[in-house]
Amino acid sequence: MLTIESLTHLGMGRASDGQSLLPRVLPGEEVEVAQDGTLRIVTPSTDRVSPPCRHFKSCGGCAMQHATDAFVAAWKQDIVIKALAARGLTPDFRPITTSPAKSRRRAKLSGRRTKKGAMVGFHARASDTLVQVPDCQLLTPALIASFPALEALTLIAASRKGEIDLTVTETDHGPDVLVATDKDLTPQMRVALAALANQHGLSRLVWNDEPVVTIHPPAQDFGGTDVVPPPGAFLQATKHGEAALLAAVEEITTRAGRIVDLFAGCGTFTLPLAKRAEVHAVEGDAAMTAALDRGWRAGHQLRRVTTEARDLFRRPLEPDELAGFEAAVIDPPRAGAEAQIATLAAAEIGTIAMVSCNPVTFARDAATLVDAGFVMPWVQVVDQFRWSPHVEVVAGFTRK
Repeated sequence: MLTIESLTHLGMGRASDGQSLLPRVLPGEEVEVAQDGTLRIVTPSTDRVSPPCRHFKSCGGCAMQHATDAFVAAWKQDIVIKALAARGLTPDFRPITTSPAKSRRRAKLSGRRTKKGAMVGFHARASDTLVQVPDCQLLTPALIASFPALEALTLIAASRKGEIDLTVTETDHGPDVLVATDKDLTPQMRVALAALANQHGLSRLVWNDEPVVTIHPPAQDFGGTDVVPPPGAFLQATKHGEAALLAAVEEITTRAGRIVDLFAGCGTFTLPLAKRAEVHAVEGDAAMTAALDRGWRAGHQLRRVTTEARDLFRRPLEPDELAGFEAAVIDPPRAGAEAQIATLAAAEIGTIAMVSCNPVTFARDAATLVDAGFVMPWVQVVDQFRWSPHVEVVAGFTRK
């Protein structure tokens, strides 16, 4: 008999034997582990609930459906609290905001041919086993409705034994689909794929890096401005989560007339902020900055937006280049932005809105700013990856 003492930041239960890490358990539970690895909950936690998705036991897409929403929210907030405390930071925390079920508008699925046809889904936890998820409680109804199209694509794109990756994004004009496969695109396949896209109402279909057909531009709405992202470009996971992050960024930068947006992507923050401020958007991917620029030029009643394609890891904006900006917005990848944060700390910029998808690198970069004389009055945790260990954070920094 083992007792679960706590959870790791990945949701694995630390057992009382000091060695075992067990999935889908909760603190305080007593469990038995059979020789074949089968887990039996002897004494369940009062925070344990029946998973809302029938695929939970077999699918590896979710880790925390066995816990109450209140428990998951507190656990995720505590991950950020501990990461900051390890750096000596103890800011106030606003209540966590969590995206609702069936709101994930983008997913990376796998497809495989079978004897009877094709199957599309997620992998089981730590396994190559592919699990079909027709009743997935994460994805929007529009993504679920795209499964027949993805299965049809799999029949064309997958070999007999291999798998393909299918990145599908919801748009107002149908799914935007990126296929990653080892198969070469032939003229005959191009004709078949164009017919498939028309039949299933896809907005755009891209084969590896090669566009096959665009029936309707797969635009995304960033604050009332339409942008057509390049295939596979970054997009916030849910509209709810994007709105929560944007509201915080707008609040932090509300007094700024000139803003620099670092790791700007296709303009998630740039274009809404351009309704009231001039913005310089910097992003390492030139295709994304080009999409942002096209969106701005076609937009209405926006202030001036300039773009720059630049690797901010190797060439962060230096203090003299940051001169004249009243605020910065920075939303780096999971590695954080150690080099860019260092130059922000050395610059004269007075306000910084930082968004992060990694509490550990967020805490590291926040400590750099605080050591340089900034204050961090509050932190907002945003959970747009419901039932997963993934945590996003947004916070404002003001120079004393």
